[in-house]
Amino acid sequence: MQIDVMLLLEGSYPYVAGGVSSWVHQIVSGFPELRFHLCFIGSRREDYGDMRYTLPPNVVGLTTHYLFSADVLPKPHASKGDAATSALVRDLHEQLRAPCGQAEGRQARARVLEQSLGAMQGKLDLAYFLHSTQSWNYLAEQYQQRCTDPSFVDYFWTVRTMHTPLWTLAEVARQLPPARIYHSISTGYAGYLGAVLAHITGRPLVLSEHGIYTKERRIDLFSAQWISDNVPVLERNAGDAGYFRELWIRLFESLGRMCYDAADPVIALYEANRVRQLDDGAEPATTCLIANGINVPPFAATRTQRPAPAVMCLIGRVVPIKDVKTFIRAVRVAAGRMPGLQGWIAGPENENPEYARECHELAESLELGDSLKFLGFQNLVELLPKVGVVVLSSISEALPLVVLEAFAAGVPVVTTDVGSCTQLVHGLGAEDAALGAAGAVVGIADAQGLGEACTTLLGDPHGYARAQSAGIARVERYYTQPVMFAKYRAVYADALARSAQPVEAAPRGRIAGALREGHVPTGAAVPAQTEERR
Repeated sequence: MQIDVMLLLEGSYPYVAGGVSSWVHQIVSGFPELRFHLCFIGSRREDYGDMRYTLPPNVVGLTTHYLFSADVLPKPHASKGDAATSALVRDLHEQLRAPCGQAEGRQARARVLEQSLGAMQGKLDLAYFLHSTQSWNYLAEQYQQRCTDPSFVDYFWTVRTMHTPLWTLAEVARQLPPARIYHSISTGYAGYLGAVLAHITGRPLVLSEHGIYTKERRIDLFSAQWISDNVPVLERNAGDAGYFRELWIRLFESLGRMCYDAADPVIALYEANRVRQLDDGAEPATTCLIANGINVPPFAATRTQRPAPAVMCLIGRVVPIKDVKTFIRAVRVAAGRMPGLQGWIAGPENENPEYARECHELAESLELGDSLKFLGFQNLVELLPKVGVVVLSSISEALPLVVLEAFAAGVPVVTTDVGSCTQLVHGLGAEDAALGAAGAVVGIADAQGLGEACTTLLGDPHGYARAQSAGIARVERYYTQPVMFAKYRAVYADALARSAQPVEAAPRGRIAGALREGHVPTGAAVPAQTEERR
């Protein structure tokens, strides 16, 4: 069956619940006339359970690929290698390291991608990289020249672990069924796969970044326990991530640039993230903004059920980036100021069981007892009428759907100053700001400020009512599903039209420029598939 859109999904839909996965489900369900194929990329099969979503009927295929499973590795066998292949490896790495301007860099990276993909199909296969004498010699040479960490064993295994997924993804790209367009929901591994697919098929790649992948991976890598740091902390400068952590960060930055090079358009949720994309190498002409939008009516219908209870609720995955520990400490602060107040944590705990265990232990050490409840995954339409304030204690966010859903249900929000949260609470521009504040914004990791802001809202009926009204007005005016769908309909229509043309026929950035200027053809139709391109 012909595939209109292949979604490239790393560690999210349909096996992981959360804001990004909810958005993917929303997009697929919102375009029933298109046939979607889902390509899920994960770490290891055992890291994921059953699907968390029922797939819409227009999903015509699902493939899963696990980058760090043992079954992707070839059986060890001795291989000498050859001088020509060794020279190619050296040349590819030198090209990637060479400084160059944006346009020159895009062309150079395209050459590297083309050469590397060709090499991966020839003698430079995964077995050569893992087991040849030439590969060993090159690794040893690079270690002596570049590694600032004393352990060769850690360098050897780090480089092997970093590079192996690239061969796996190149093979995945050759095995996937053809699609008219590709749509990645992040850079990283999914974005690299999108760049490979765009290169080998000549079909358009659309990129929608909800957060900035390289920024979020940097946060994860700074705290990762599986990365060895053999240089003692006291011997490193403040802010130094350590050699191996920086090696991983540079890998994801390189993959991100390759994805930006191939994608058109490159979509951000809000302006600060678009600026970050430009700083990270995205071509200005291809960048544009499409804010999240939600289906307001189901949440609006719950407003009459709201008794404004003394409940502060964090809705999200129990993972470090959500800083659930700060929320728990904020509940301790709030409960001391407002007797009878409860804190709820509504989200899955299976993604990082060790962190979830630490959160439970923290709650016990603070003697919160029945004042704090871990609810697990919840249906938000049923949950929100029971909540007084929705809380985000995250250290990184983009444009979180849960804030919009809370507003639609008439629930004010207290959030840390991350992503677009200040914009959502206080408005963007004079007209939006005139609607008023829909809650409060505090600093990152400020448990005292978070707890006090929640009790201030809950203890002021008039201020609470004003925050409710502001949130409802803001979401209904700027963040509805029809507004978002109109823009993505234009993106898909443009990409599908380009997929039937030679790659060079349309200039890059055409649809991004139209979106930046507000020229969105709301009645854009999806082009029909032609016989010649089937």
